[in-house]
Amino acid sequence: MLSIQKLRASVEGQEILKGIDLEVLPGEVHAIMGPNGSGKSTLAHVLAGHPSYEVREGAVVLDKKNVLDMSPDERAQRGLFLAFQYPVEVPGVSVTKFLKHAHDARFKDDEKRRFASVLDFRKYLQKVAAELEVKESLLKRGLNEGFSGGEKKRLEILQMAVLEPSFALLDETDSGLDIDAIKAVSRGVKKIVKKFGTGIVVITHYQRILKYLKPDFVHIMVKGKIVRHGGIELARELEKTGYKEWQDQ
Repeated sequence: MLSIQKLRASVEGQEILKGIDLEVLPGEVHAIMGPNGSGKSTLAHVLAGHPSYEVREGAVVLDKKNVLDMSPDERAQRGLFLAFQYPVEVPGVSVTKFLKHAHDARFKDDEKRRFASVLDFRKYLQKVAAELEVKESLLKRGLNEGFSGGEKKRLEILQMAVLEPSFALLDETDSGLDIDAIKAVSRGVKKIVKKFGTGIVVITHYQRILKYLKPDFVHIMVKGKIVRHGGIELARELEKTGYKEWQDQ
């Protein structure tokens, strides 16, 4: 279980998260929706271990360990994956090389998961890329260098598949994507959930990606708090009513 418990956090002295409680089980898909400035991306940054954010209270427990006490790389090794709205470019470092190093770091203590050679890993990566509808030509290019928005987001899903996380948080993965890309990303996420039992938390403003992901739970975050829980019908309701009801409270 990934358990977020009474999480309060601030940036530059201003409290943004005001007591977040959320539990995610393996294989579950959760969606967090909310207006701009509600604290959704702050939650992602806090889970990632961004140094600009100060945790004032609470815990984030994974496998009975509080990941807030860990460095970002230790969190990743524990099986926590974060995909952000704007993936960074790393010119000169090929996608294959980057993912090989990331995979080795993730499974450094698990000999059964390690690949005997770079060639073996390359064959494995090509297979996974084909399954997730990622063009093989992208694997030879610099990480996200010159990639379209859709290509960057598909590559993040490929990274997630290679790292086999226990839990993943996707921060506005649908931002700037056309319908075809949203469908492809959604198919990829669902394949990873089915294959590895990964628990997913997807942060989004809109219902459109949820139409294809079909989350088990939808949560509304407003002013640093989760104010309502529900199923996919809650996302449909928001498309009609917006967030005004909670923002005015």
